[in-house]
Amino acid sequence: MLQNKVGERKYCNLFGRYSLVLLLGLAFTPLSAQSFSDYKLSQSESFKKYKDEKDEAFNRYLKAEWEAYNAQIPDSFYAKPKPKVMPFAEERKVPLEGPKMKIEVLPQKKSIAIKEIHKDAKGTSFDFFGTTIGFEIPLGLDKANFSPQSKEGISNFFDDVVASDYSTLLNDINSVSKRMNLNDWGVYQLVIKLGEGIYSNENEARLLSWFLFNKLGYVVKVGLSYENVVLMHYSQKLIYSTPSYTIDGKRYYVISNYSKNQVGSIYTYKQNYPEADKPLDLTLESLPNLSENMKSKTLSFKQHGDAYVIPYEYNQNLIDFMASYPQADYETFFNAPVERRSYETIAVALKKYIDNKHSSEAMNFVLHFVQNAFVYKSDAEQFGREKVMFAEEALYYDQSDCEDRAILFSYLVKELFNVGVIGVKYKDHMATALSIPLSGDSINAGLKKYVIADPTYVNASIGESMPKYRSIKPEKFIVIRNDAKWL
Repeated sequence: MLQNKVGERKYCNLFGRYSLVLLLGLAFTPLSAQSFSDYKLSQSESFKKYKDEKDEAFNRYLKAEWEAYNAQIPDSFYAKPKPKVMPFAEERKVPLEGPKMKIEVLPQKKSIAIKEIHKDAKGTSFDFFGTTIGFEIPLGLDKANFSPQSKEGISNFFDDVVASDYSTLLNDINSVSKRMNLNDWGVYQLVIKLGEGIYSNENEARLLSWFLFNKLGYVVKVGLSYENVVLMHYSQKLIYSTPSYTIDGKRYYVISNYSKNQVGSIYTYKQNYPEADKPLDLTLESLPNLSENMKSKTLSFKQHGDAYVIPYEYNQNLIDFMASYPQADYETFFNAPVERRSYETIAVALKKYIDNKHSSEAMNFVLHFVQNAFVYKSDAEQFGREKVMFAEEALYYDQSDCEDRAILFSYLVKELFNVGVIGVKYKDHMATALSIPLSGDSINAGLKKYVIADPTYVNASIGESMPKYRSIKPEKFIVIRNDAKWL
């Protein structure tokens, strides 16, 4: 192998002029045992680079023609900006309807809290949302580099990585992911942090992540934008506020640029890595096993002149994990669980106030808690960008807007009372509706009738829709599973 002035690797053709010299030499010179073994070693070295025949075929494709693609305008959750101020309803007593409630808070099996994994590994270690994780760097991986800064450099990097003992690293990633119960977003964070831990160069870190994602079975591409590497993940569902590219009919997202400036046009290839067919799925059906960093706060509100206090305990590491999330579809946020201890502290506190109350009174108490225990503030004002919160986050932050409260209320009312609930989305607002036999404003979704419950319309009771939306047909309904349980 030779290298030119700009770092581009050159390989000699086996049947070129160097082979001719070798053959002539064999014709006139006795070949010793030692020189023959050296020859066999050099040949095996050249072939063992591709332990997987898919790698050789894919790298040949990487060297073929690439194309230019233009970025698409990121999708937005709302067609119109959300209101900066929400109206207040007149506070009134609700009619006593329905059977009396008895809330059960069943203790659940404690999840595994992991503090360290491979901490003493010789290689790289990093903090993963409160858990120290160490990985050994495979032999030969440190030789991989992105040179030249072009598609040839990407091919060279790929060549170097496949020549390393990367399989041990893949096994460790799978082992850690399983032990920590990581969903696709957890795996994404793990691989990205690992790449950054091994390479200080951002482009090389992204290239290693790309290689590992493909080997883990995910549909991931890299592209080039002004000599910078761009990592793109395929997702079947929309990821909002995130630059994307449509390549061969599929949407690829630049997750690292969520809510940032556009990447612009990129230069990339069409064909996926062989047998890598998993799209990035941001669904959060169960929580990751993170080290515990428990903290507490107090939520309070007033109703009919009486003051109520609701304590809340939370794992700061889990809050940090959720804060890293990109803007997935609404179903992801509405159907995600709440941490075991967090739910227990809230449910036990609410139970004290709603046990033995008529269902109308009990459910309205929970609705008024969500309406009054938090200050209304739009995401643009609070974060400078759109940010949908998980129910856990809505409890954590002192300020929230309409969809955050809708997500929190839907979770609480579903778990406490076991009733059907849906999200009700308008062009600039989100409410909820319950499948219960109470009177008031209602909507039809499918074959079912649902009674409106608006967690942002302060002091409004179940069955009271915000005046602005009473005559407006909802844009869509968010399906909320009844089997999504807290952990």
